Amino acid sequence: MRIVVSQFISLDGVVQAPGGPEEDTDGGFAHGGWSLPFFDPEVIGGTIGAKFATVEALLFGRRTFEGMAAAWPERAGDPFADQMNAIEKYVVTSTLTADDVTWSNSNVIGGEGALDAIAELRSKDGGDLAVMGSATLTRALIRAGLVDELNLMIEPVVLGGGKRIFTDDGVGRTFELVDSKVASTGVIVCTYRPTGEPLATGHSDELYQDNDQPPVEPS
Repeated sequence: MRIVVSQFISLDGVVQAPGGPEEDTDGGFAHGGWSLPFFDPEVIGGTIGAKFATVEALLFGRRTFEGMAAAWPERAGDPFADQMNAIEKYVVTSTLTADDVTWSNSNVIGGEGALDAIAELRSKDGGDLAVMGSATLTRALIRAGLVDELNLMIEPVVLGGGKRIFTDDGVGRTFELVDSKVASTGVIVCTYRPTGEPLATGHSDELYQDNDQPPVEPS
């Protein structure tokens, strides 16, 4: 299975609470629902629908799972809601037990050893294992090299702080852009896949072959 991460993300890299005011107010975050004005049904909605066609199971962190589990069952009868309710789901948590999880077809992955359990799921044949939201989990997956595809819906807004999916761990990681679309609302929908190649650093003499001097470095 491939692990495919999809995130609404601001220009300054924030992914916290794109869907509503009360979604996640950690740290005093006051911009919940920031992505809604930029939603484009044709480009963004179409991309989400197309990506979901290859999904076999969903993978969540606890907070995102609890929000989804509270919302989707009551929407039964809508085709997409029925698909969400029927699909296999996994939640990574150190606090919930199997008895706490009532959303249909949901499974608990304990916090201790979670990355090993996820890697085992990833090694199986099948469709995509999709991650939506779940910023903390996404950071851990990227850091562990377990993300096979990263779908970023880059929104034309700066939020000034909030949760991000990329860590300051000092490790460079390179990605290949495999698809991109521009929505009418200014959102750039990009699909990236990790190259597995080391990050190239430093200057190459080839960059200076048409110049008398190398470019001045910013201070």
